Amino acid sequence: MVDQRPFGRTGVRISSLTLGAMNFGQRGNPDHEDGIRIIHRALDAGINAIDTADVYSQGESEEIVGKALAGGRRDEVFLATKFHGQVGDDPQHRGNSRRWIIRAVEHSLRRLGTDWIDLYQAHRPEPDTDFDETLGALTDLVHQGKIRYIGTSTFEPSAIVEGQWLARRRGRERVVSEQPPYSILAREIEREVLPVAQRHGLAVIPWSPLAGGWLSGRYHGGLDAPISRRADRLPARFDPTRPANAAKLAAVDKLAALADEAGLSLIHLALAFVLEHPAVTSAIIGPRTMTHLESQLGAAKVTLSRDVLDRIDAIVPPGTTLNPADAGYQPPSLTDPAHRRRGASSPHLAEDVR
Repeated sequence: MVDQRPFGRTGVRISSLTLGAMNFGQRGNPDHEDGIRIIHRALDAGINAIDTADVYSQGESEEIVGKALAGGRRDEVFLATKFHGQVGDDPQHRGNSRRWIIRAVEHSLRRLGTDWIDLYQAHRPEPDTDFDETLGALTDLVHQGKIRYIGTSTFEPSAIVEGQWLARRRGRERVVSEQPPYSILAREIEREVLPVAQRHGLAVIPWSPLAGGWLSGRYHGGLDAPISRRADRLPARFDPTRPANAAKLAAVDKLAALADEAGLSLIHLALAFVLEHPAVTSAIIGPRTMTHLESQLGAAKVTLSRDVLDRIDAIVPPGTTLNPADAGYQPPSLTDPAHRRRGASSPHLAEDVR
């Protein structure tokens, strides 16, 4: 069975592994019945937290989760979903504004087949929208009983602190969790995000602990990269011919050898590493198949020795992200020349919302 840990200072406890539902639906596994079986197996194994988002397969993921929880299993689950990414063709159906949040939550509640969402998260920051506008709408939803807690995903440390400041100064409900990218290959959040979360008592539920599959055992030096729709869609993160990804591949080979020496699968090594950090509450696993789920469940019972952790640090030093594209979000101050150059126009930038 999977152990449970405190969810920040809320008094809630959730499993140290969270079932991520990103791969349920057309984006991953389109078989609804298979997705339901995977969810039920995870619940039976002791996982009590499920994370999805309205943008995953354009709402289909939420629908599959809702079907799986129908018939009496809703109460045993800490259910999290997210808003921000565009749903449908209407460009107004996105973002962190009050207008969209109030509408988006109703759609998510309907698809999930529930009267309340335990954790409602801003999927990404939106610098052009006043954070107080977002928190004001979310606070109203808490007071209405439609959501229980507020979370963020892939927010910068300054934004995390701003959320705590707004809660105190403006009387908003407090953000209680952050969902950042974190893996052996992407350790940047160790510099500030994790210490800030600890300082403010936030739960941390990292996404992509297997680095988008790089730590699943599928990638090996000297072999052709596995065929993946993500590789076609996100070459910056998955094209092995790019220098930053070649560096990841070299690290993966060393980590695979270390895992073998320690008598572990690479998957268990990777997940156990993320769970080792004292700031981490629960690592999000995103299986597409039952085999994927079974290969990850046992990681919650693995404890890495100090020697193994030291050797991981030698391969990928603390605070290091080998490929900046794996950071999940880059602020406009870095991506938009208009923020750095007088008179420059702002290009439309595509967003990778995991």
